[in-house]
Amino acid sequence: MKDTEIVIRTATIEDSKSICDLANELDGYFSNFKLINDRLKAILSNPQHCIFLAEKENEVIGWIHGCYILRVESDPFVEIGGMVVSSEYRRKGIGKKLVFELQNWSEKHAVSKLRVRCNVNRLDAHNFYENLKFIETKTQKVFDK
Repeated sequence: MKDTEIVIRTATIEDSKSICDLANELDGYFSNFKLINDRLKAILSNPQHCIFLAEKENEVIGWIHGCYILRVESDPFVEIGGMVVSSEYRRKGIGKKLVFELQNWSEKHAVSKLRVRCNVNRLDAHNFYENLKFIETKTQKVFDK
């Protein structure tokens, strides 16, 4: 796949359906358009969040969501809130392009650390991030109330 075929751009509210369709490719997640549209409006209006899309021939084939995180006990970082590449286009460098775009956004905000959390069952995702030089730093349990 030629680099010139893939365009990385910032998401707009008009991308809600494409983002929703791709989100439904994630195992264990079901997304509906209204919820995605409402969330996207909130994310796009918040300067501490960003969403970048990968397009090929005007078709959205991937997206990444990043958010700036401040914590009392650690330096700021940008966390990957979610990323999906269409199953048809996986293993073609698109996820890598999206991560690099988010890394550029992070650096523009004077943040050098990117963080991602992966489900322990997503071994392909672990390999993907390790190949991009992400280092596993801890294992956690997540509790919701």
